[in-house]
Amino acid sequence: MKSVPLTAYGRSVTGRNAVKKLRASGLIPTVIYGKQRAAEMLELNSRELDKLIAHSASENILVDLEVSGAPGPKRLALVQDVQHDPLSGKILHIDFHEVAPDEKVTVHVPVEAVGTALGVKDGGVLEHVLFKLKVRALPADLPLVLEVDVTNLALNKVLHLGEIPVPPGVEILGDKNVPVLTVAAPKTEAEEAAEAATGTEGAPAAEVEMIKEKKDEAAAEAGAAAAKKPEKAEKK
Repeated sequence: MKSVPLTAYGRSVTGRNAVKKLRASGLIPTVIYGKQRAAEMLELNSRELDKLIAHSASENILVDLEVSGAPGPKRLALVQDVQHDPLSGKILHIDFHEVAPDEKVTVHVPVEAVGTALGVKDGGVLEHVLFKLKVRALPADLPLVLEVDVTNLALNKVLHLGEIPVPPGVEILGDKNVPVLTVAAPKTEAEEAAEAATGTEGAPAAEVEMIKEKKDEAAAEAGAAAAKKPEKAEKK
């Protein structure tokens, strides 16, 4: 994975109001931490950060972080966590994990199927059982995506974790027998008919009707009971 240059600035303000003003001025609060140094509060230009994330092919982003005015070389870091505003989608905060060039790191990498599977040509459906795989590698060796050729994947066949090809220096973590991609057979008319006859939440339509009837009966009884109460009051 190629690192991307990024400039940050030292940050001294903390607290909700101060950070809110910081964002209003076009800056994003951030923090960088790692094994070798104590965590440090920084701030980034929001436009540069938006551009960095928008042009990234993966959520795994490796940066050469230069802290303006700080002595020493640039700091190699991975984007660890990005917090977004739930309504506007704007970035609120970002965490960086500082790494060493010779330190292996663990990240989740997306899986992308390449080609048209034989089973799909026979009427099957290609299904992703896992969309991301956990891998370990040196920062420079981390792949943005794991491309898997599925052209020879036949109907009802499965590609397992241990069968996924990886670039040199990359290790896939996890149970090698876990399925990642499969071509499922098309549903039969009987299966489709069974699904059509299934009511809400997997209950058969007949059961749903019975439940509805019981609710209607309960509502009718409650209404009748309510109607009798005034009569009792008049007798008193």
